[in-house]
Amino acid sequence: MDDELKGEVTRGARALVVYPHMRGNRGSADLDPEARLEEAKGLALAIGLVIADGQIIPIREPRAGTLFGEGQIENISVACNLHEAELVVVDGSLTAIQQRNLEEKLKRKVIDRTGLILEIFGERAATAEGRLQVELAHLDYQAGRLVRSWTHLERQRGGFGFLGGPGETQIEADRRMIRDRMGRLRRELEQVRRTRGLHRDRREKAPWPIVALVGYTNAGKSTLFNRVTGADVMAEDLLFATLDPTMRAVRLPGVQKAILSDTVGFISDLPTQLVAAFRATLEEVTAADVILHVRDIANPDTESQKRQVLSVLLDLGVIPREDDEEEPGEEPTIPIIEVWNKWDLLSPERAEELREVIDYRSDETIIPLSAVTGEGCEHLLDVVGHGLNADAKVYTFVLPAADGQRLAFLHARGEVLSEVADGEDENGPRIRIEVRLAERELGRFRAL
Repeated sequence: MDDELKGEVTRGARALVVYPHMRGNRGSADLDPEARLEEAKGLALAIGLVIADGQIIPIREPRAGTLFGEGQIENISVACNLHEAELVVVDGSLTAIQQRNLEEKLKRKVIDRTGLILEIFGERAATAEGRLQVELAHLDYQAGRLVRSWTHLERQRGGFGFLGGPGETQIEADRRMIRDRMGRLRRELEQVRRTRGLHRDRREKAPWPIVALVGYTNAGKSTLFNRVTGADVMAEDLLFATLDPTMRAVRLPGVQKAILSDTVGFISDLPTQLVAAFRATLEEVTAADVILHVRDIANPDTESQKRQVLSVLLDLGVIPREDDEEEPGEEPTIPIIEVWNKWDLLSPERAEELREVIDYRSDETIIPLSAVTGEGCEHLLDVVGHGLNADAKVYTFVLPAADGQRLAFLHARGEVLSEVADGEDENGPRIRIEVRLAERELGRFRAL
C-alpha cells in the first residue's frame, strides 16, 4: 500500500462523500438521491469529519473490482485533489476487494456506508451491552478485511472503530481466533438478552405500561424523551445521537407511572451486521404497550423515512404481514401513535396542509408537536394516558385503613376519584375508595 495511506485518519479529516446511485436499487429506492447524499454527509459529520464535497455518481452496471468505472474513479481522484480530501466515503456497500482496489487507485483511505455507521456506533455505545454489540458487528464486518486492506491503518490506536482501527490484538488474530471471539461475544449477548427478558418479566408483573419511542435517526426522539421525563439524554442534531436504550419513569393522566423507552434510530440500508447485533435493543420495542413513532415532519423525505421505520417494525413482528406478502397488514399488534415532531419548523402554509391531512386520516392517531418548544407535548401525554386506560373501569373498594400496601397500589396504579372514611369494624377504621383501574391493574390488585 502506498505510504500516503499509512497515516492515521482522525476527526477533522476532510472527506469526499460519494453516493453511487444505482438503477433498481430497492434498498434505497425510496430516498431521493440528493436526500441520500445529504444523509451520508450527516453520517460523516456525526464522527467529526469535515465534508470537502459531495457527489452523486450514477451507476448502470457496478464493476466487480472497483464498483465505479475507470472514468468515474478518475473524476473522484480529481475531486479529491481539488478539495484536498484525505478520505473517500462511499455511501454504499463495498466488498473487501473493491475497497482495496479503490484505495490503491485513489491513494486515499476509503470507507463504505457499513464502515461509517459502525464507526459511529463504536463511538456512541455507552453501556457494556452496546459495546458488546458493536464489537460483534465490527468483527463480523472485518473478518474478511482485517489482514488485507486495513493492517496498515490498524496499528495506530485501540478501540473498535475504523478511522483508527480495532487495535493490535485484532490485527494479530487469525480467522479462527476472530470466530472464537465472536462466539464468546454471542454467548455474552445471549446472557444480556436473558437478563433483559427477566427485567421485562419483572416489569410485566409490576405491571407498569411501557411506551417505546421509535423513529428514523435524528427525528427528535431523545429531545422528546428529555422534554417529557426531565432526563438529560444526549440529544443533538446528529445522526445516531442515541444508541443504547434508555428508560425513565413518566406520569401520564390516569397512569401514575409508565416507563418511557428511547431506542436507537432507524436508517435506510442499516448494515446487516447491526440488525443482528442490535436485536436485543430492538426487542424492547416488542414488549411495549404503546409505540410512539416520532417523525421529522419538516424533513422533505419524511414519507420515505416512515416507510423505512415501518419496514423494521414489520421485521420485528410489530406489524403483521399480509398473507404470503411482504406488505404490512391492517392492524399492528401494538398500538402505534404517529408523533409529527419539529412542527415549529414548518411554514404556516405547510402546517395548514398537514392539519388537513390529519383531519383526513381521522381513523389514525396523529399528534403534531415540537419537542424543542414543548408545544403539543401535554396533549401527547393525555392521548397516551387515555389510550392505556381505554379498558379502565371505575371500581369501589372498602379497605382497612391499615392496609397500606393495597391503598398505595391503588394510588400508584389507578386514578383515585374519591377516598372517604367508612366507619369501623373489628379490624379498625375502614376506607371507601373509588378508583379507575385498567384491567391489567385490577388483576394485579386482586392478587395482593
